[in-house]
Amino acid sequence: MDNTNVLIDGRDVRCEGEKNLLEIIRKSGIELPTFCYHSELSVYGACRLCMVEVEGRGLQPACSTIPEPGMKIKTNTEEIRNMRKIIVELLLANGNHDCVTCRKSEHCQLQTLSRRLGIKEVRFKKKAAEKPVDDSAYSIVRDPSKCVLCGDCVRMCAEVQGIGAIDFAFRGSKCEVVPSFGKDLNKVECVNCGQCARVCPTGALVIKSEVESVWKDIHNPEKTVIAQIAPAVRVALGEEFGLKSGEAVTGRIVAALKMMGFDKVYDTSFTADLTVIEEGNEFIERAGKGEKLPQFTSCCPGWVKFAEQYYPEYLPNLSSCKSPQQMFGSVARETLPKMLNIRQQDLSVVSIMPCTAKKFEAKRPEFIKDKIADVDHVLTTRELARMIGECGIDFKNLTPESFDMPLGYKTGAGVIFGNSGGVTEAVLRYVAEKATGTALEGYEFKTARGEDGIRELSVELNGRTYNLAIVHGLMNARKMLENVKKGGKKYDLVEVMACPGGCIGGAGQPCYKESDIRKDRTKGIYENDKMQQLHKSQENPYIKELYENHGFNDHKKAHELLHTAYKNRKRTDSEGILVCGGKTPDALKIEVCFGTGCFIRGSQDMMKKIVAHLEANGLKDKTEVRATFCFERCDRGPVVRVGKKVIEKGDLEAVIKEIESKLKAAV
Repeated sequence: MDNTNVLIDGRDVRCEGEKNLLEIIRKSGIELPTFCYHSELSVYGACRLCMVEVEGRGLQPACSTIPEPGMKIKTNTEEIRNMRKIIVELLLANGNHDCVTCRKSEHCQLQTLSRRLGIKEVRFKKKAAEKPVDDSAYSIVRDPSKCVLCGDCVRMCAEVQGIGAIDFAFRGSKCEVVPSFGKDLNKVECVNCGQCARVCPTGALVIKSEVESVWKDIHNPEKTVIAQIAPAVRVALGEEFGLKSGEAVTGRIVAALKMMGFDKVYDTSFTADLTVIEEGNEFIERAGKGEKLPQFTSCCPGWVKFAEQYYPEYLPNLSSCKSPQQMFGSVARETLPKMLNIRQQDLSVVSIMPCTAKKFEAKRPEFIKDKIADVDHVLTTRELARMIGECGIDFKNLTPESFDMPLGYKTGAGVIFGNSGGVTEAVLRYVAEKATGTALEGYEFKTARGEDGIRELSVELNGRTYNLAIVHGLMNARKMLENVKKGGKKYDLVEVMACPGGCIGGAGQPCYKESDIRKDRTKGIYENDKMQQLHKSQENPYIKELYENHGFNDHKKAHELLHTAYKNRKRTDSEGILVCGGKTPDALKIEVCFGTGCFIRGSQDMMKKIVAHLEANGLKDKTEVRATFCFERCDRGPVVRVGKKVIEKGDLEAVIKEIESKLKAAV
């Protein structure tokens, strides 16, 4: 045996810099089973399914054992096979794994391993108690009864996204993965990116489905149901039907949607073109004035919520442009009822997205007017695949169909939004011509392309150099922002995408473990760009028509329909701690801030005096007093809110007066 080789099941395999035995064994053509190993994450070594026998050392976990020349390894001894079966049986006994109704069925690693290892029965007693399902979030459903404690979700959230919204709690047999402080997912710092669900090997974390809601609208004869398809979906959906990753299946998606009952099918790339124009103009204006720089892109809802939670001081730097999804909703609501001769409330707008955070974005209150949302439903790529399968449609052999006009026409600039760097390149294609007044010789800015989590480039326009950054993955976003805060980097424009690789790596896409899949999808997006007739957003004739014939040239109207604002989410949502009262639903709510600033200024004493007044005057049963935080007025504490009125600086007299006034008005 060569002194740089290892012996795996009697075969020589060359060591070529693999970081662990698992990698070299898989390179040799043996697929060792694992739950907790993921190439994007740190080594955890908890599941013990990848145990191998190393001569002279006994059983070793392949994922955390460094290969050494001369090692003799056995991967499939009788002892190892029996041990793997026992581990999987114990995992099956340790939760509620009803494969027939599980959303992860056929994509579940536990199910796959059970079949592969030939497990016919579970010999261990099942746990009796099931844990409650957390479906509080708009994007993700958490079922702790299906969790195998592999830790993939915990490490993804902390290491790749830099958030840590979920983690291990308790010890021994009581150990479980929970959101911080045991709260529901919608009450913690989760940004709805869904990457935890992407790496979860079982049904413990799954995408919250809107399939039934969409079917309900399709079967409602009064509804006109339209779909918008995001750029990244077209290069990934085919994977669910056995097609090559990265193969564009745009026409087949349109055909499938029409067969399913959608009345019109449009392209989100149309409003990506519109976003380029609006965001490009915004950047030119800011750069000219030297204000609110760097300008951060705002088309990724996971990134927007991340900024709202952790860096609210940079919210003025975010582009005020809505995302292409929400711009489409606004444009559709404004134009289609007249074009299709229908009532506003009878139009159902369905988004088909690679992203779970888009579900959260569609429910943001600023995108709902008079109880009508700009976008009614958001389906992920995988949800669409499920609907196509439910209909029995032979997707691979469909005859491609075209998008409906006018909201189905796009340029290549709108298509490349699906990749990390695509927004930057699309904006440069517009800004370069707008700033110089001359047409570009070529349309590609290849310096904006790449795989690094943080990329930098400089572009010279009209004698001025603009510094740009492209970031994907929220841990990288945090690193970039900390660098900007310290003055280490000065950028003019920064593109941020929450998911690795951008939208093509979104959690709503078909699941993948290897980054090569992302590379294929990226390649497919750029090939799709080349196939378009036009490549610059300003060349889209229907965008020009939108501005000229539908009133979008009116700055006020355009700002109302195409732009938005953001809010500080630095504080975790909480109802506070009930101190007294609260016995009736119509009780007057009184909240006293116990944040640090208010506490040191006397909020505890203020609380005692308020409660004493209520008790002395027989008002406890008519009120609900809570200790809470924070009203973001830390320098003006103690702060008290009576109903909706906020009273600052511990003005007890004003608080009592407001309480009595509100109670008197309620009689």
